[in-house]
Amino acid sequence: MDISNFIKQYIKNPKTVGAVAPSSEKLAHKMVEDINFLNASCIVEYGPGTGVFTEKILDKKKDSTIFIAIEYNEDFYKILKEKFKNRTNFVLINDSAENLKEHLNKYNIDKVDYIVSGLPFASLPDSMSKSILSVTKEILKGHGVFITFQYTLLKIKLFKIYFGKIRRKRVLLNLPPAYVLKCEN
Repeated sequence: MDISNFIKQYIKNPKTVGAVAPSSEKLAHKMVEDINFLNASCIVEYGPGTGVFTEKILDKKKDSTIFIAIEYNEDFYKILKEKFKNRTNFVLINDSAENLKEHLNKYNIDKVDYIVSGLPFASLPDSMSKSILSVTKEILKGHGVFITFQYTLLKIKLFKIYFGKIRRKRVLLNLPPAYVLKCEN
C-alpha cells in the first residue's frame, strides 16, 4: 500500500487507523526485538495495518509457532490476506481485538506468549481500550508480554491498571516519533 492510500484510510477511519503513515523500519525493529522467537508457541498481533510488524514476525518466527493477526479495517485486511497468503501457521482475522478470545477458542488456544499491538489506544473509546486490555491480560501466559507503541503517554495510567511492569523506549525515527511499551504482569 502506498502512502497516499494509507492517508486515505486515516482520513476515512482516524479512530481506528491512528497514524498518517505506516510504521518505520526502526519502530518495527524495536517492537519485535524482545520477542524470544525460539520459545514462543503463539504470537498475536492487534491491528497489523499494512503489515510492517507482521512481516518482521513472520520472518523470525519458527514454522511451528502459530501467529494470529487481527485487523479491524477491511481494506487493510484484504491487503494483508493477499500479501501473506502463503505463510505457514499464520491466521488473519477481520474483527476487533475485543473478540480475540472467541477466535482463539476456535483454534484451541488458551494462552499466548506475546501480543504485539499497533492499536491507537489514545483515540479508541475508553470502554474499548479497557475491554481489549482485559482480554489481553487474560490470554497472556504468566510470563507473557504485551508490546505496544503509542505516540503519547496519555494512556500509561490505563496500561498500569493491567500490567505491573512497564518498560518504555522512545523511537525518534518514526513519523511521528513513538514510545514502545513492553508490559508484563
